[in-house]
Amino acid sequence: MNSPTIGHPDIVLGTLLAKGGRAHRLARLTALHEICRRHQELGSCDFSLSTIGRLAEAEGILKGRVLYNMQSADYRKLILSWATYAGPPTLQPSKPLASHEYLMRIQDPAIRSIMQAIIGERDKLRAEVNLLKSNAQVVVDRRPIGARGPGAAIVLPTTTHGHDAQLTPSEREALEKAVSADYLDGHGLHESSHGEIVNEHGRTVFDVGFARAIRKILGA
Repeated sequence: MNSPTIGHPDIVLGTLLAKGGRAHRLARLTALHEICRRHQELGSCDFSLSTIGRLAEAEGILKGRVLYNMQSADYRKLILSWATYAGPPTLQPSKPLASHEYLMRIQDPAIRSIMQAIIGERDKLRAEVNLLKSNAQVVVDRRPIGARGPGAAIVLPTTTHGHDAQLTPSEREALEKAVSADYLDGHGLHESSHGEIVNEHGRTVFDVGFARAIRKILGA
């Protein structure tokens, strides 16, 4: 852990105190050293100026913002020695998304696959909606389909095929099962008044309108 150029924090403190100076400054250095020592003994590797500044301010040693001043180079050197001694901070494993956790609880692989596709489509639509919201103005063309303005190209009708025609029998059966009361109850879930799926703790698993959307896809 020790750095060959910075040295153990005790040695760094001794060097800084040996420089002399006002008694108030020497007392601050010693107190800051003890704060860092206790922080390291608790197993922390976070010796950022913001973190140590908050600890020092909480104990009335100095204001956290003082550490960023040009005159506080000795304080920063002492903190850096502790950061080097403690080693780099331990990276915390990323927490899986709540939707992923609930997907993994679905034992039927067919339903899990369909649910995953639905969540992906939901996230895509949500991103598109947010993009539209970011635009200050949205121009909606309400002219009849096929109408043509001066110098404008003909607007051709667009045919949209329903999702129902794209479902296989097994996919339809899986979707029907996914929103059935018996299946949801068996997995500790239930459908709320606005079509959202919530767990036994009242936490929303799938957003408002989820069950209704599936039934619309099924043509129910």
